[in-house]
Amino acid sequence: MVVKEQLARFLGLTGAANDPAKAVQELPLNDIRPNPYQPRRQFSEGELAELADSIRRYGVLQPIVVRSGDEGLELVAGERRLRACKMLGLDTIPAVVRDLSDEDLAVLALVENLQREDLHFLEEAQGYQRLLEEFGLTQEELAKRIGKSQSTIANKIRLLKLSPPVQDFISREIISERHARALLKLPGEEEQLAILEKIIERGLTVQETEAYIARLLQEKERKEKGRKVVRIYKDMRIFFNTIQQAVQELQRVGFAARMERVEKDDYYEVTVLIPKKPAQD
Repeated sequence: MVVKEQLARFLGLTGAANDPAKAVQELPLNDIRPNPYQPRRQFSEGELAELADSIRRYGVLQPIVVRSGDEGLELVAGERRLRACKMLGLDTIPAVVRDLSDEDLAVLALVENLQREDLHFLEEAQGYQRLLEEFGLTQEELAKRIGKSQSTIANKIRLLKLSPPVQDFISREIISERHARALLKLPGEEEQLAILEKIIERGLTVQETEAYIARLLQEKERKEKGRKVVRIYKDMRIFFNTIQQAVQELQRVGFAARMERVEKDDYYEVTVLIPKKPAQD
């Protein structure tokens, strides 16, 4: 509730009736450009239809917020109300005009969507990342601006390390944030997509997914150790062959050289015997 009140004060929705600069105006729908910092990419058609029906019955109960810039009016808050009014074919919409910077515009777009629980966690992460990159904010500064902990922001942004195809899959399926976070332990895109398929097919819980990934990683580590042993063994054979070739070269020029190799429990013992003088004919 406190965050909502702070947001309302910042947007100028409190005391609007007593302040001409904050007065509600009827603005043409077609003159309002969308918010370029809108983090939400998907809007529920069903929910928009319900909102449109409510507006048809009772009107727009809370005005949208716009800012006036060089290129005309730009939406700050109220994307769903704006879309619902367009669905109804209305010409105008109640609005309050505010003077806001690009940074304020981006922060408010994200905060407004965070008020609604259906903002996808990847959209939230992308919104955080954009604010950090475009306005040079630190995670700590952003956390203070939007009322979140720094660790929450860091954990969300880590999800963007998943490849675009993996993120696209997650955004289209009912996958929880904890499912997605578990995938970060897997190094490759193909492995991550394969696990996602299994999560959907088998209806794996977060705990089951984490356990499954842990088993995969353990098996992979075991195989890696096996391959390492094979490589070492092959390297030893090369070493022995090199010594043997040197002994054979000595034999070719007349030295009765020989190599002896004994395998111990923990090591190989290699002895090369080379006479000081070549063998007499």
